[in-house]
Amino acid sequence: MAEIVGVVERLWRYPVKSTAGERLTQVALEDRGLAGDRLYAVRDADGRLGSGKTTRRFRRMDGLLRLGSRLGHRLEAPELLDPLGRSIADPTAFLRAYLQLPDVELAREDTVSHFDQLPVSLLTTATLDWVREAVPGELVDERRFRPNIVLRTPPGTPPFVEDQWFGREGVLPSGARLAFVRASERCAMATAAQPGLPHAPEILRVLTRAHQRRLDALATVGAPGPLRVGDRLRLL
Repeated sequence: MAEIVGVVERLWRYPVKSTAGERLTQVALEDRGLAGDRLYAVRDADGRLGSGKTTRRFRRMDGLLRLGSRLGHRLEAPELLDPLGRSIADPTAFLRAYLQLPDVELAREDTVSHFDQLPVSLLTTATLDWVREAVPGELVDERRFRPNIVLRTPPGTPPFVEDQWFGREGVLPSGARLAFVRASERCAMATAAQPGLPHAPEILRVLTRAHQRRLDALATVGAPGPLRVGDRLRLL
């Protein structure tokens, strides 16, 4: 029999990679992930994507986290928001001036995925509450970890319960399914300042000591379907 492991409490989508996201009450879960999630990114002339780190695929672009983005019910070009929450009429021109990088543009995903790893990130309240207790001197908020789904777990659920789900599927009332694979390895982006949240370096140190810098459950989409706040997640 399928076990109910929690209830969807909050949903987040990040229309432009590495910017603040938008909170939703419902969204379509597609084969690619949440509809519109990370569909756009800030891209430079070499094809690298704006991020909080520099790798072969990514280019560190400080300041993106202070911007916002939203799609609403549209899945065309997203609305980019400045640090004061104001809509930006010409995103590419703004980004070049704001980042002081003349070769960047707001670009839609093509053949190269915008996801760092897997398309869906789920974080339980049990794990989030543990982080809050472990670093009482820091302001801990789910926005630091950029989940798509925050799942309310029953009282007494142990932290990092997500680890027990790897290799299993979760099913939602619509029939949509998530195949849980592994956890994200966290970087300095989880500690970075963003609107309403100051720099919090102790968070990463605690996660490194307690859980090898890992936090959440990353998943692929086993079956598409609607996803709503209040949905019960059953583990198969």
